[in-house]
Amino acid sequence: MDEFALIRRLTGGRTGKEGAVGRGVVVGIGDDAAVVEPTPGRQMVLTCDSMVEIVDFLPWTMDDASIGWKAMAQNVSDLAAMGAEPRYALCALAAPKGFPTERLEALYAGLYACADAYGVAIVGGDMSTSPERVSVTVTAIGEVEAGRALLRSGARAGDVVFATGPLGLSAAGLDWLLRREAGGGERWAPLVAAHRRPRPRPAAGRALLGLATSLNDVSDGLASEAREIAEASGVRLVLDGAAIPVDAALAAYAAFAGRDALEFILGGGEDYELVGTVPAAKAGELLAALRAAGAAPAIVGVVAAGEPGVDLARPDGTTEPLGRRGYTHFE
Repeated sequence: MDEFALIRRLTGGRTGKEGAVGRGVVVGIGDDAAVVEPTPGRQMVLTCDSMVEIVDFLPWTMDDASIGWKAMAQNVSDLAAMGAEPRYALCALAAPKGFPTERLEALYAGLYACADAYGVAIVGGDMSTSPERVSVTVTAIGEVEAGRALLRSGARAGDVVFATGPLGLSAAGLDWLLRREAGGGERWAPLVAAHRRPRPRPAAGRALLGLATSLNDVSDGLASEAREIAEASGVRLVLDGAAIPVDAALAAYAAFAGRDALEFILGGGEDYELVGTVPAAKAGELLAALRAAGAAPAIVGVVAAGEPGVDLARPDGTTEPLGRRGYTHFE
């Protein structure tokens, strides 16, 4: 099968004005480039993320459709963290020669499933061979009302810190998958699903416009994302260990694994919930808006003046500077 036949097969005939109704696609897959119509009065928000086999996912912990889903989901989450509405995506795939076409079809099915779930039109991309491993790169484009994009840099002393939902589930799911133990996996199915098929929060991001002072998505762990807000805003975030919600499945798994559930939350990542700050006086309004958007939010800390960084206030009354923890590609 040549490249063009493979493109036709993987895109399932989604060519020409794919998704034109309600999505502003003028020219989609099938030409040299896509043509889209931005919404008047809005600004474009652009992001790009790659998933590389062994570096970003392991073939024995992820099925092919979930690889595609997650490649799209992490980009949708970046748009959500800016308060943007997801609109378009470009997908670039590289695979070794001889890689089974059926596996590529499954990967693309996952890409399209996630795109359809969040109203994203895939309008093009690229395809190439790689020496040994599979990689998939997605460039996503969203829109936000002019001048209203949410940044990491707006947190101020006196704000409170919130999260849009439970954290640490994806990291616990990966921990279970890496154990590769026989039997018992049904008990941890919600954690495995959280790792393989994360659900980003664009509706929550939209609900936060005009309320949140800063926002970030939890891709590399709560401690890492809080530090990014602290450094961008020039403040110190104090996370309340007693206030951070611990999902029941995570608590059970942490006990099973002999681990502290907070370690999964602080250093795990790939939950694709949102973390941000809001003036204390608006906390109630923000929580109500997030619940209306389908989230399960909680206030998890406060913003203080001081050297930029993150502290953890533990339930026993001690305070611990968190330093740099969380996932990084070059560590």
